[in-house]
Amino acid sequence: MNALLALPVALPVVGAALALLCRRQRTLQRGVGLVVLGTVAVVAVLLLRRVDAEGPVAMQVGGLPAPFGITLVADRFSALMLVFASVTVLLVLGFAIGQRGTDPGTGVFHPAYLLLAAGVALALLTGDLFNLFVAVEVMLASSYVLITLGATREQVRSGMTYVVLNLFASTMLILSIGLVYAATGTVNLADLAGRMAEVPAGLRHAFALLFLVVFGVKAAIFPLFFWLPDAYPTAPTPVTAVFAGLLTKVGVYIIIRVETLLFVPEGTGPSRLILVVAGITMLVGVLGAIAQNDIKRILSFHIVSQIGYMIFGLGLFSVAGLAGAVFFVLNQIVVKTSLFLVCGLVEHGAGTGSLARLSGLARRAPVLGVLFLLPALSLAGVPPFSGFVAKLALVQAGFALDRWPIVAASLAASLLTLFSMTKIWTGAFWGTPEPAPDRPGARFDLPGVMLGATAALVAVTVAVAVAARPVYDLSHRAAEDLLTRTAYVTEVLDR
Repeated sequence: MNALLALPVALPVVGAALALLCRRQRTLQRGVGLVVLGTVAVVAVLLLRRVDAEGPVAMQVGGLPAPFGITLVADRFSALMLVFASVTVLLVLGFAIGQRGTDPGTGVFHPAYLLLAAGVALALLTGDLFNLFVAVEVMLASSYVLITLGATREQVRSGMTYVVLNLFASTMLILSIGLVYAATGTVNLADLAGRMAEVPAGLRHAFALLFLVVFGVKAAIFPLFFWLPDAYPTAPTPVTAVFAGLLTKVGVYIIIRVETLLFVPEGTGPSRLILVVAGITMLVGVLGAIAQNDIKRILSFHIVSQIGYMIFGLGLFSVAGLAGAVFFVLNQIVVKTSLFLVCGLVEHGAGTGSLARLSGLARRAPVLGVLFLLPALSLAGVPPFSGFVAKLALVQAGFALDRWPIVAASLAASLLTLFSMTKIWTGAFWGTPEPAPDRPGARFDLPGVMLGATAALVAVTVAVAVAARPVYDLSHRAAEDLLTRTAYVTEVLDR
């Protein structure tokens, strides 16, 4: 069963090679991508069932024992993330297949997309810092290709900002890993969990802050988020959707994993700083969203705001807070991705995403109104949707520890999120239908494959709401694992 750990990484790599070999045969490329990612989703579900029943599982690649070899490890948190990530990349690929122009004659979209999936899986399953760096670089190298496909001048400009900033963050990451190795003699996460306690307190706090900054760039926390609202909206819709729903959440996953496994909050140290950063991230992101007049840019700023809620749960360093954070991350993966896919359908049908040029979409395409409304209400935290469950869990965890300022910030951000979603609804979906000025009388076209993929992902968001209790219970058990750490360390080091 432990051999399953390698499949979510190995299958997309092999699939990328096959897709590159048949780059001139698009139908075969698409078939390879769908089969590979569908198989990965099945493997992810099997892994989740295994770790939930029996605890963490680890695999030493090549047979070299930890902490000297390459370790792959899955616990409840990483397995949950892998399930939601694999379902998301599969459905977004379906949307991309239905959208013309995603791969403008180059044949590289599918190989790059599969390598991105491999990088995500490796980031979630790796058990050491160096291979975490490798995973991040695989994701970034693939994203550099995807974000500039069919590049316009604006895409190139925004893409360069994305590339330069992430290259800087990657340089800082490898330097940080070198410093950690110099101080402890290991990069294995399970081994570091014990050795980090032997490091002087000041140096340990410095490492905690350094990793928070490095991965904070990937996660787009305040004040390191400025690259995101410009880079994401200019990319093709499937690329924007998977970046928005998944890549920043992988950054949050890494922050939670590293901070809980390697660093124990002491007094007013990292936890208080994390809460301050979380509160500012929530409010700055949602205020930026309110100021926009384009659907993609509104949603892009909301990525930043919602990251604040996830960091809020981490900053509490309690089981309830981390359970809320885990549930929130899982919910946001599917909610945010589905909203960007809906935005892609709007742009495809109406020719624009500008609120000033849209009106009456709910009458022209009622199904599109429903597909927007369901995840939008979840994003805003309206009951009984899953977003409400996630925010309620975080608020209750904050109340339990008397963290009133961050709770107040989260409630204010939630109200402002509802306001901005209402702005999209009234601007684009309500009112009298009016075709875009440059497309008078154009028929509102919704291709079946794109619509089906979007509807399927929206159905997943509804399923999360319906199954909120079991999903939250799983998140709670994952949070307990994160704080106790014993099972993870024991499984990896075979003690």
